[in-house]
Amino acid sequence: MKTIGIVGNGPLELHPDYQLFMEEIDIWIGADRGALTLAENNIPIEYAVGDFDSINEQEQSFIQRKAVYFKKYPVEKNETDLEIALSVAYMLQPSTIYLFGVTGGRLDHELVNIQLLFSIIKKGGRGIVIDQSNLIEMTMPGVHTINHNEVYPNISFIPFTQQVKALTLSGFYYPLEKENISWGSTRCISNKLLLNNGTFSYEEGILLVLKSRDAIPK
Repeated sequence: MKTIGIVGNGPLELHPDYQLFMEEIDIWIGADRGALTLAENNIPIEYAVGDFDSINEQEQSFIQRKAVYFKKYPVEKNETDLEIALSVAYMLQPSTIYLFGVTGGRLDHELVNIQLLFSIIKKGGRGIVIDQSNLIEMTMPGVHTINHNEVYPNISFIPFTQQVKALTLSGFYYPLEKENISWGSTRCISNKLLLNNGTFSYEEGILLVLKSRDAIPK
């Protein structure tokens, strides 16, 4: 199944190195100014959608020349540009959707963009938010395999629901056995895998899994 990368218009200094993901992603979608980011990085744009209120006419023309499909929406609308891009992605029935350029800037946008991972899960897919320092995935109860990532080596587990029950971590520097974690707990912050992979499992709740790295010195 397809893997889709959606690029939003978050602060450019927080965008990751897109070359790290070129082999994984089959189709790229630009949401508003995110389409310009794709075009400027010479990444093929399949869809460019949004109200494009953050770009000028010259930049819009540049995007139109680069994109296979371009559609401009009214500025006053019920959906954000990122939601529109996700609607396009859902029509393509992908297995995984990566969201880039959706963190930083306004905190309300960042929080709701992370919540959009839940809508991806409800559609039966896997959603991942990525920026320069973080990789965030929302998971549901069950047994999950997790792999070491050299770029994002630190691993944290944060409850998205008020409580996550019976969390077990195997193959980690700090293992865990059937512990309940709740909002405000720092019990599962900043762990590491002992080898190239490990597992985590839990029985109830929704869990955010964050892989991260320390900030890169300027």
